[in-house]
Amino acid sequence: MQLERQLAGDGFEVLKAQFDREALELVERARPDLVLVSEVDLCARLREGEPGRSWNRDVPVIVLGPEQADVFDRVRAFARGADDYVVSPLVYDELVARIRAVLRRVAPGAPERYEVGDLVVDRVCRAVTVSGRNVHVASKEFELLAKLASDPRRVFTKEELLREVWRYRSDLRTRTLDSHASRLRRKLERLGGGSFVVNVWGVGYKLID
Repeated sequence: MQLERQLAGDGFEVLKAQFDREALELVERARPDLVLVSEVDLCARLREGEPGRSWNRDVPVIVLGPEQADVFDRVRAFARGADDYVVSPLVYDELVARIRAVLRRVAPGAPERYEVGDLVVDRVCRAVTVSGRNVHVASKEFELLAKLASDPRRVFTKEELLREVWRYRSDLRTRTLDSHASRLRRKLERLGGGSFVVNVWGVGYKLID
């Protein structure tokens, strides 16, 4: 229950099943982005599929192994189709990092370049230009800008940005995001490229109105 609460607090939608059959039915019905299992045999059943069932056999799976697990247990899990293996007792921050790493590996590739009006964000070169003129931005400023540019009119919540750009826990109170957003806004608007990095009071930020 504690792990479930922690994951939910970090923005994950958690669906819980107690038995293998219930878990398979849930995977088929809910189509989750990732599955955590404690039984290697369940991982194998997910990969092999069953007649008349239609769950995603490629769904990422992380096996939560027992404290006494050894290298042979890990090898067996990977042979049965596991994407990762985490040994108990769980270190929560490590588990979340592994979950995010697996999800990044299976996520569709992000565009190499975002163009929003006169603003261009080149993810390959890590370069930013406004009206063809280069804008020098720090590493976290670039990551924040790229995130906002991925969906420029969407309002990203502060919790979401802190979680995905800084890897902070969602309940952390900090001015880091606000100070980075303010500096980034000044750098972009200094070149006369219009209004960027819009603060939506009480919610978060979006790139443009």
